Amino acid sequence: MLKKIFLNEWVIFAAIIINALIIFLLAFPELKANELLHYIDYGFILFFLLEAIVKMIYLGPKTYFKDGWNRFDFFIVVVSLPSLLAPFIPIPDTSILLLLRLLRLIRLFKFMLFIPHMEQLLAGLIRAFKASVFVLIALFFLNFLLAIFTCTIYGETAPEYFGDPLISAYHIFQMFTVEGWNEIPNQVVKEGDSYFEAGVVRFYFAIVVLLGGIFGMSLANAVFVDEMTIDNNAELEKKIDVLEEKIDKLQEILTQNNS
Repeated sequence: MLKKIFLNEWVIFAAIIINALIIFLLAFPELKANELLHYIDYGFILFFLLEAIVKMIYLGPKTYFKDGWNRFDFFIVVVSLPSLLAPFIPIPDTSILLLLRLLRLIRLFKFMLFIPHMEQLLAGLIRAFKASVFVLIALFFLNFLLAIFTCTIYGETAPEYFGDPLISAYHIFQMFTVEGWNEIPNQVVKEGDSYFEAGVVRFYFAIVVLLGGIFGMSLANAVFVDEMTIDNNAELEKKIDVLEEKIDKLQEILTQNNS
């Protein structure tokens, strides 16, 4: 009976989902002190602890800990156990319990195992990150240079946007994402500025958006998507190669028949 329950991944995933919903409800201020929800949450901790024990009994400790997901589950269960002491021992810092509770939500990543072609997707994702790293580094240095330059020029004019290099870097990156690209220049332009001065400000920030937002982010996105879909292209190329081989064989047969 225990084997059917705790070795059935669908049952475990259903428990993870329900536990996630309980944690979701406990995040509401009016439900944080709800004893029923807390005791249900404690029940799930014991459920997952029993799951780990049953799996170690049926699979054996060595086999159990060979699996990366099992090691991950065991770690989550162990760090969640201190939460069971809350009803008996007053714990002043409740943020620790909240952190332990949120760690259990990481188990939701196990649902990725049920996504079709998950191995190919993960391989494509890793490949895309590797291919995009140099573009991202270039964007970082562009952001860094523009942040210092803009801070030097407009730091006193608009200190809330460019008062120091860190604030400046954040708002420059915001403009890279084409967020607030027209609002920020309007805040930088002073009321007494001439049309020429206002035009220079808007032209400068248009160049920032063009370099970082249009060219930079688009290039990073293009490289990332291209690497993610390269498996599909490779499969299509194989099919084309097979088709070309068949055409070549057919042409040879036709040539022999004609001769």
